[in-house]
Amino acid sequence: MLIHNESMSKHCSLRAGGQAKDFFTPNTLGELSEFLKNNQEPILMLGLGSNLLVRDQGFNGVVIKLKHLNALNISGNNIYTEAGTTLAKLSRLCESKGLHGAEFLSAIPGSVGGALAMNAGAFGSEIWQFVDSVTVINTAGVIFKRNTTDFKITYRQVTANNKNEYFIAASFNFNQIDKQQDIKALLKKRNTSQPIGQASCGSVFKNSGNYHAARLIEDCGLKGFCIGSACVSDKHANFIINQDNATATDIENLIKHIQQTVKSKLDIDLKTEVKII
Repeated sequence: MLIHNESMSKHCSLRAGGQAKDFFTPNTLGELSEFLKNNQEPILMLGLGSNLLVRDQGFNGVVIKLKHLNALNISGNNIYTEAGTTLAKLSRLCESKGLHGAEFLSAIPGSVGGALAMNAGAFGSEIWQFVDSVTVINTAGVIFKRNTTDFKITYRQVTANNKNEYFIAASFNFNQIDKQQDIKALLKKRNTSQPIGQASCGSVFKNSGNYHAARLIEDCGLKGFCIGSACVSDKHANFIINQDNATATDIENLIKHIQQTVKSKLDIDLKTEVKII
């Protein structure tokens, strides 16, 4: 389905953002491929929008939401899933089949495609640890299967050897012998330490091997600091909360203020985990 002038605040977990010129939701992979063959506009692929901020000026192109591409099949230890599948659903399936390693995914509020694009992780694990191969589609609608060697995988960043391709599916191997973590315990830990239920994008800034962003922000006295209705969470300083219809500009200005303050006081450059469009 193709619609026009769609507010991105409806599709991003921060509940802010301007309009997308066009907004397309394919029902099948074939429909997506056919659309791309005829498309001349800039593209923004969208999952659950949980790590995304679209500026108030909007996106002058087509946003493609992959929520209907959510096939999920299992064969032995191998799982094939399309990009629109939620990480929570993938984690639950693995749990039900006695496959170990995917427990951490239950704590990440995103989809498979978005997680692949940023090497999402939590509680010491990252999604690319378990990838066998991925399926991608390019801007001309052509589909390819890629190996992990076709990508440079680092902390919260994935760089492809082939440009202008988007993740549409992946094969995973969750074959750890023992259960590494307990889903209920992970969710309890997340709910205790993070502002669940409020409009946010998850962690705003990347951690480094030498520091945790939340600790730096807290040490600078920024917990609870607001610009407009965009506020640093009192519960977890690496979360920004949209308290009452904050604009994307409010949120981005708060991000910049945090970066400037941490740089000024601690001489550390905080890098964003959230993707700003």
